Amino acid sequence: MKPMEHTYTSEKERMLDGVLYVANDPQLAADNMRKRRLVHEINTAPYDALDRRMELFHELLGSLGEGSFIEAPFNCDYGSNTFIGRNFYANMDCIFLDVAPITIGDNVFFGPRVALYTPYHPIDAEVRAAQMEGALPITIGNDVWFGGNVVVCPGVTIGDDVVIGAGSVVAKDIPSHSVAVGNPCRVVREIGDRDREYWQAKAAEYRAWKAGQTA
Repeated sequence: MKPMEHTYTSEKERMLDGVLYVANDPQLAADNMRKRRLVHEINTAPYDALDRRMELFHELLGSLGEGSFIEAPFNCDYGSNTFIGRNFYANMDCIFLDVAPITIGDNVFFGPRVALYTPYHPIDAEVRAAQMEGALPITIGNDVWFGGNVVVCPGVTIGDDVVIGAGSVVAKDIPSHSVAVGNPCRVVREIGDRDREYWQAKAAEYRAWKAGQTA
């Protein structure tokens, strides 16, 4: 039996479903203007207005978990299509083009100028000139660290316990428990027990030093 075709009722519905749409639409324009207002206030707030800035991020984003913090300046397409877990940190100049949903797990840390790009554009010039475009979701798991200037392309899923090296362009999925680097980004090795033992020992040395400072 032939599958039923989806009947779309708006450009926004098409956009969020990953099929071609045209962004020149009143509903999407209103959503974008909301984003512009909130991002402008975030990026122009006084340097020490940290609580107010985070209130604005909670209003801007689809969700933002407890203990999360995003440095300004920041920009996005809509904000409402970005969903972030607990204890997230993003350094300055990050850009989230959340035309399709962006989902980020718990304990994720971004260096400066990380770019998450969900939009795609047709290779055919005639279709592209007609202002048709699309987007595919980006999903990032728990316990992930990105170095600075990482770019994630449309449709990519990154697993749990992953480190992405600075300057990488991630065009394909990255499995859990991996270190991946490069353009295009590739897995260079797994994260294993030796890594955990090494860094747990480093952490234990720090905690012993800290305890000595307060004794």
